[in-house]
Amino acid sequence: MLGTVLLLLALAKTACPSPASVASQRAEALKKLLEVFGMEDPPAPPTHFKQPPQYMVDLFNTVANADGVTKNPDILEGNTVRSFLDKTHSEEMRFLFVLSSVAKNEKILTAELHLFRLWPRVTEGPKRHHFCQVSVYQVLEKDKPDTPEGKKLLAARLVSLQTSGWEVFAITSAVRDWTEDESSNQGLLVTVQGLGGSPLDPPPLQFASGRGHHESKKPMLVLFTDDGRRGASLPTAGFPGGSHRSVPKLGRSRSTRSLDRLQPCQRHPLSVDFEEIGWSGWIISPRGYNAFHCKGSCPFPLGENMRPTNHATVQSIINALKLSEGVSTPCCVPDKLFSINLLYFDDDENVVLKQYDDMVAGSCGCH
Repeated sequence: MLGTVLLLLALAKTACPSPASVASQRAEALKKLLEVFGMEDPPAPPTHFKQPPQYMVDLFNTVANADGVTKNPDILEGNTVRSFLDKTHSEEMRFLFVLSSVAKNEKILTAELHLFRLWPRVTEGPKRHHFCQVSVYQVLEKDKPDTPEGKKLLAARLVSLQTSGWEVFAITSAVRDWTEDESSNQGLLVTVQGLGGSPLDPPPLQFASGRGHHESKKPMLVLFTDDGRRGASLPTAGFPGGSHRSVPKLGRSRSTRSLDRLQPCQRHPLSVDFEEIGWSGWIISPRGYNAFHCKGSCPFPLGENMRPTNHATVQSIINALKLSEGVSTPCCVPDKLFSINLLYFDDDENVVLKQYDDMVAGSCGCH
């Protein structure tokens, strides 16, 4: 499908029909390309410059190369990671994350609350705590979050007062409740207590909540999900794969096409530039990637360097010996396909990392 999309874009650029026809072809191509990326419409770019969370940038760099190609398909849990910033901006330890952008068909695998721990306050006097207990609750009743029936414990652990940095709490059960029933999302409550649950006034530990902290340290909810869009595996591929048509060059002479047929099956560059197609406003990384495509002939006899399947070898023999009418030579197609990753802003200006299967031809063979 990607090959068809890029062919439509090429037609819109190189052919010379009417301006209305060119615009129509380009619109159709971009619509098809959006379908490849699982979208109906492109997200609107942020209204002002917005720095993506460093966690999401680091995660992208962990799972993908600079061009977005996946380093290892097993690193990422699921195929989508969504980040959400707190909507309350309150100094109190109450947090609310709006999950309207999560699709109904997405399976919630893991949900994490990320809180940045500030350097602890200096405690005067002979007694000084080295740890405190941090508890995260799902708010059940908005008006009674401090009562036993108004909250449900999600996670609790001892946190050191000797350092600063990120603390991550698993809150998967609460997020699954919220995605099943949006009205149940009354937010989260975080408490800081002494050992054994004793009260601390003032609490020696604080997290970066409210408006007085840098954007990079604000509370964040991170969801690892799977939308079910997985490719069909190719038998010889190390990554998920599938069928993939090459994109022919347009306007070539007959002699050039004949020369192509004489060239052996091999991989050729195929650049996808997100700025050129008008998507650079909402895609953070990469700026584009090389999809590659396969081109060339599969002449008899097929050598091992052409990576033929057994079926292609038999087809080549039948074709060469003219044992059956209408049997063509095998085709030069991708026999290994890699996934790519996009880091982008969605319609709500949340940052999403998404992995797409079957986007790069890793190698070519005769099939």
